[in-house]
Amino acid sequence: NIERIDLAFEVNNTDHHTLQNSADRLIVRRGQPFTITLHLRPGTHFQNGDNINFIAQTGPIPSVEAQTKAKFSLSRFISRSSWSATAEMSDSTVSLTVCSHPNAPIGVYKLILDQGEAIGLGEFVLLFNPWCKQDPVYLASEAEREEYVLSQDGLIYRGIPKRITVLPWTFGQFEPGILDICLQILDESPNYISDAALDCSERRNPVYVTRVLSAMINSLGDKGVLVGNWSDDYEDGVKPTVWKDSCSILRQWSNDGCRAVRYGQCWVFAAVACTVSRALGIPCRVVTNYGSARDSNGDLVMERFYNEFDENIADDSIWNFHVWVENWMTRPDLSLGYEGWQASDPTPQHRSEGVFCCGPAPVRAIKEGELTYKYDVPFVYAEVNADVVEYIKLRDGRVFKMGGSTTEVGKSISTKAVGRDEREDITHNYKYPEGSEEERRVYEKANHHNKLAQAGEEPGLHIKIKVTPDMQIGSDFDVYAELKNNTMVTKSCRVMFYAQAVSYNGKLGETCGLGNCLILFYVSGSRVTLRLEYAEYSKAITQDRMIKLLALLIDAETRDFYRAKKTIILDGPEIIILGVPKVGQNLVADLALQNPLPEPLENCVFTIHGANLTDGKPITHEVGTVGPKEFVTAKVQFTPNLPGQRKILIDFASDKLHNVETYENLVIYE
Repeated sequence: NIERIDLAFEVNNTDHHTLQNSADRLIVRRGQPFTITLHLRPGTHFQNGDNINFIAQTGPIPSVEAQTKAKFSLSRFISRSSWSATAEMSDSTVSLTVCSHPNAPIGVYKLILDQGEAIGLGEFVLLFNPWCKQDPVYLASEAEREEYVLSQDGLIYRGIPKRITVLPWTFGQFEPGILDICLQILDESPNYISDAALDCSERRNPVYVTRVLSAMINSLGDKGVLVGNWSDDYEDGVKPTVWKDSCSILRQWSNDGCRAVRYGQCWVFAAVACTVSRALGIPCRVVTNYGSARDSNGDLVMERFYNEFDENIADDSIWNFHVWVENWMTRPDLSLGYEGWQASDPTPQHRSEGVFCCGPAPVRAIKEGELTYKYDVPFVYAEVNADVVEYIKLRDGRVFKMGGSTTEVGKSISTKAVGRDEREDITHNYKYPEGSEEERRVYEKANHHNKLAQAGEEPGLHIKIKVTPDMQIGSDFDVYAELKNNTMVTKSCRVMFYAQAVSYNGKLGETCGLGNCLILFYVSGSRVTLRLEYAEYSKAITQDRMIKLLALLIDAETRDFYRAKKTIILDGPEIIILGVPKVGQNLVADLALQNPLPEPLENCVFTIHGANLTDGKPITHEVGTVGPKEFVTAKVQFTPNLPGQRKILIDFASDKLHNVETYENLVIYE
């Protein structure tokens, strides 16, 4: 007796903050009502006494016991704590309001009307709901919901603590087809393949879903999205630094039959995880930890052994930076007080319960040293709070303790601020101030009694590295090892000063500078200069543009060793946006850049992209060869498809320069 069914896509999706996904299908959130209209055939009526029942089901084997199938009848009022429905009837229509359980499994549902015979009313997608107080992912602040659920653009922080760099990123969680790919990721997980019924049932729990995503964003051990690569060989794939958006990666994975995309590194893994989390309705943000320890044996201490050329000869390492995500949710599986942000790391560096995944680990548990709480708190705790002990092993086999640090690990932990293109320092969320009483208490709780009392250096001699603020790629510049003698006696010392290319993950490359001298100095200070020339370092540095400086001071009499190190990042050229229009269609971005190098750049390409600006894919503009110190300009055309505030991301790449990025905020009017 039903002539047609109106699922009111646009009205419902607007109410449920999913209209950006689509206006052609029903996408709703848990614990929030939606309304559909049944248009009856002429002369047909639903009487008040009619027995109207409904079934909502998801997954391949729907089950009431597994909560993947719900049966419910019409009631007088909508309940937001269970599946429920109400009806308003007229002569020719029945307006049905349906509300899902706030803890129902997410996924694709079928809605069925049961009046003795089953009548399919249509399909809808059910997502987590940060606007619903009964949903474990509820987030009270509207500004934070805008940032951590609805924003399709963001900023990812890289570099080093004293030279933090910004990578603009397009998450694009509402771009066409992305939600379906995110659901496909869940369906390709080993959990679903081994027991689909149980997996679909567990999808009611954001802790479970976040853990599955942590495993599936990387491809180790499953049909995950990304292959990690920290070498310099990317010939059979894409350099991690080329990616500037998640959608290209997700679409390639799906279109290639769920074959892992080559290649990603930590910020790419985290950005894709953020996209998928936000698409499914879990509030998410990308977090960068500077001085991030990788504790290989779980003892919360980084014991680093070096040879005389600063080559690490042990497994423990400290990355210049490492990127993961935080997801917002309650933790009913833990004690009260551990709800809120949960750290989750999709970069494949840690096996958890036999799977390459990490988290969700309550950030508060990390700060309080509660290492027994699920999941993987000890691993993340070490990333932000491990102590460092350093040794040098000479060629004759002798080992000397050079010193250590209680503050090298876990610096300037950063995320994008809410509603602003600024960095927010969240280090205080992960750790108490160094040396405070609270820090002492936490270390005792974590059985971390090997905190170093002092740095292990003889107090009389000091060495540190100084650099100038202007270090642009293409230029020659000096770096300095500054020495100070407080012993009041003349010291004869040897200084060895190295410069070596390094990647963001701490992997060392070729040497690009070397100094070795014998110094006789009394109380006054002294300085050793090392000249870094482009002709030398250009052969060694990677696309990260990082150089590690190491200075060794050796007391010729006592054979005591003193060590200083610093990682520098060379400035790239600035992309100048000469003019970005604010309104209209078929817009043009005028771009300009100066080659800073004393040699030509080949294969130069500008790339622009942005959610709802470039039709879901990057737009490239090749400019060929740019001579030494020359300016190059480009006009890149694009067509916005939705009004509102947008962010256009611009990238420049060539054979010798990479990672040159900027962005501009736009307002597109109707």
